[in-house]
Amino acid sequence: MTAARLSDTTTAAPTTRGVPYIEVENVSKSFGNHQVLKNVSTQFYAGEVSVIIGASGSGKSTLLRAINRLEPHDSGSIRIAGVPVTDDPATLQQQRCEVGMVFQQFNLFGHMSVLDNVALAPRRLRHLKRPEANALALELLARVGMQAHAHKYPWQLSGGQQQRVAIARALAMAPKVMLFDEPTSALDPEMVQEVLDVMRGLARGGMTMIVVTHEMGFAREVADRVLFFDQGRIVHDAPPAEFFKHPPNERIRAFIGRLGA
Repeated sequence: MTAARLSDTTTAAPTTRGVPYIEVENVSKSFGNHQVLKNVSTQFYAGEVSVIIGASGSGKSTLLRAINRLEPHDSGSIRIAGVPVTDDPATLQQQRCEVGMVFQQFNLFGHMSVLDNVALAPRRLRHLKRPEANALALELLARVGMQAHAHKYPWQLSGGQQQRVAIARALAMAPKVMLFDEPTSALDPEMVQEVLDVMRGLARGGMTMIVVTHEMGFAREVADRVLFFDQGRIVHDAPPAEFFKHPPNERIRAFIGRLGA
């Protein structure tokens, strides 16, 4: 089975990674009369870094939101560790603990300190006592280079610092997969690298990651595979060396060229 269901003119990245952790099969999603996802099928494997690229509105972020059930899909199926993604409350909560998500906007609680932002979910959902949750939060803040800022509030931080705190907050639930929805798009250019460095560290540590981004350098360096979305479909899926050296059509070549890749 290929890593993605593709048209006749595309190639799929081969995989030898065993059973997929996330399976997407014939998933479609519409907003009104606009169909954003069109029978999308693909699989994501444990330990794999998948980078999704494509023009705005091509369906990239919608797929991530569907995996986390932030946008219910209209048809098809999504399975995480073999369990369908549905609206069942208990199952959905467990799946969201296992699949962390980092958004374009940081969504930190402005009235809470950095430490409390990271410690809140472990206390509420994993029922850790405050000292244990705080110790975990400090450990994760150290991992993203933000331990010295634990006492501060989000408004006292730069955008890059806030995004690193958001990553620590997602990691606090010990997820098996991290979804990143254009995590650097809201940042000033000088702050982008500090967030990408944290993500590189996660990848080196073996974290399973699905990343929607326009950072082509990150895709070349870190990805195991690159998927190209166009008009709601995956039209190319290949390892980065092949993807960037031998794009299969002019549409993808032009997109890569515009991003300076």
